Amino acid sequence: MALVSEFLGQLTLNFGGASEPKFPTVVPAPDFDPEKDAARIETAIKTKGVDEQTIIDILTKRSYSQRRDIAFAYERRAKKDMISALKGALSGSLELVILGLMKSTPQYDASELKSSMKGLGTDEETLIELMCSRSSDELSEIKAVYKEFYKKDLEKDVEGDTSGDFRKLLLALVKTPRQAPSSIVDYELIDQDARALYEAGVKRKGTDVATWITIMSERSVPHLQKVFDRYKSYSPYDMQESIRKEVKGDLEKSFLTLVQCFENKQLYFANRLNDAMKSKGAKEKLLTRIMVSRCEVDLMKIRSEYKKQFGKSLYQTIAEHTKGDYQKVLLSLCAGDD
Repeated sequence: MALVSEFLGQLTLNFGGASEPKFPTVVPAPDFDPEKDAARIETAIKTKGVDEQTIIDILTKRSYSQRRDIAFAYERRAKKDMISALKGALSGSLELVILGLMKSTPQYDASELKSSMKGLGTDEETLIELMCSRSSDELSEIKAVYKEFYKKDLEKDVEGDTSGDFRKLLLALVKTPRQAPSSIVDYELIDQDARALYEAGVKRKGTDVATWITIMSERSVPHLQKVFDRYKSYSPYDMQESIRKEVKGDLEKSFLTLVQCFENKQLYFANRLNDAMKSKGAKEKLLTRIMVSRCEVDLMKIRSEYKKQFGKSLYQTIAEHTKGDYQKVLLSLCAGDD
């Protein structure tokens, strides 16, 4: 039987990166009593037919550190591992969400990356989303967790599962510490980078991908936002249109994800959530991953961008496109209608 500590990991990690403000929908519960929660979960699991609602109510309304405390209290009380008990009691999409919540955000991201590169074939869509939407700080944490859990370097697995310029871009993102934002605006460098992006792409025949990779993997996000704005004075197309014209396949998707996240990360996730739900039969894997991985990071802001972009709330859209316990757990993570 797996130990709780094996899943719940380190206390010392700085979740999410200090440089980005948080807009979570899941926050620490006031008057938190892990012993009481553990007892309620134990009863819910033992109930004939399993009381899924109680499990949802508790675990979606506690922060990760509180869920970890409940797991320790459960193990002391029941003399068994809570994660194994939940695995045995739940199934399907609800099980995936609840087990996802029992990992910290970096642990969850690391496990999703691992499964995207497991076995024959690579799930490039997941790989691109996770590698291109996470900050430099978040990627450092994911790398540390990946090494701890899987005894392998993330860079080595990425290298073994990808090829060409796509591989070069992902390796640059995972290996290169992005420059920290500066209070001093370097207008000369902004102009230089904007011109370099134009001359490496639209201006020439063929694309100097290496220049694009260097600038987009090394520069700070506020600097790149100004570079893309300046870029429009050189190119007849904006950066996203230029990417679509210059490169194709996984490399195109990766560059587009980077630029969309630099410009407005929460809008990028709002669009991803909408894509996941408007396809025939909601893409549950994608929906689950975004809701679980962002609920303690910026899901509140994603909710707001969703409403702005699509004219209806994320809550209503989830209610329309999902059902049963899976719907209940996602609505609880969404934490309200806008």
